[in-house]
Amino acid sequence: MPVRVVLENTPTPSHVSAVTPRRRSFQSCTLLCAGQAFSGTQNVSSLQKDEAWRVNVRLQGCDLEHGYLCGTMEALNVPMADTPVVTFWEGEIVDARNYTFFTGKWEAAPEDDIRHWTKFPSFSPLLSQVEVDGGKSMDLSNYPYIFMRWKEQYFVNVGTDCGLTIAGFYYVCFSCSDGSISGFYYDPNSSPFQKLELKATNDGRSGFSFSSYELQ
Repeated sequence: MPVRVVLENTPTPSHVSAVTPRRRSFQSCTLLCAGQAFSGTQNVSSLQKDEAWRVNVRLQGCDLEHGYLCGTMEALNVPMADTPVVTFWEGEIVDARNYTFFTGKWEAAPEDDIRHWTKFPSFSPLLSQVEVDGGKSMDLSNYPYIFMRWKEQYFVNVGTDCGLTIAGFYYVCFSCSDGSISGFYYDPNSSPFQKLELKATNDGRSGFSFSSYELQ
């Protein structure tokens, strides 16, 4: 949810066709589940200032089978806001079955995708195949990192005139080993490569799981 800073093709669709061969779901990741909380910072630096906001994220729903998750994001020290700013977001899990590394929307061309994904060191072994077809032919089920896109949908507790923008989205990398998350915000009209860094917390879990329809 960065401050909008205005700076002076046809993308390949990210959603995989229904005829794509079925692949296994991701390996079990106990820290990628409904109710899990994360805490960290988002760097919103621009040419005019260097600033980092404290950020809390909680997963409200996770369906690995269909490549979907959702949650809330809370920014705590936003200068123009009197209270923490909370947004609701929905995510796409890049699994080569439901979604590929090519976004295909939100003003992101394949070149933008490659430019952002390559900022994650864990993406390097995948680059050559992704450049060919977005990674459609890959089996990522046992890869130790899970790549995602998070798209904020609406502000929960403030109006749209709060001085922030949710027009863009986050490229996200999740580590299955320790639950750490890194991400980069993309919006052609905002400062580039605003970095999100989060770590899993032991905060009490609350949420729901789509795969089992279990309330927690």
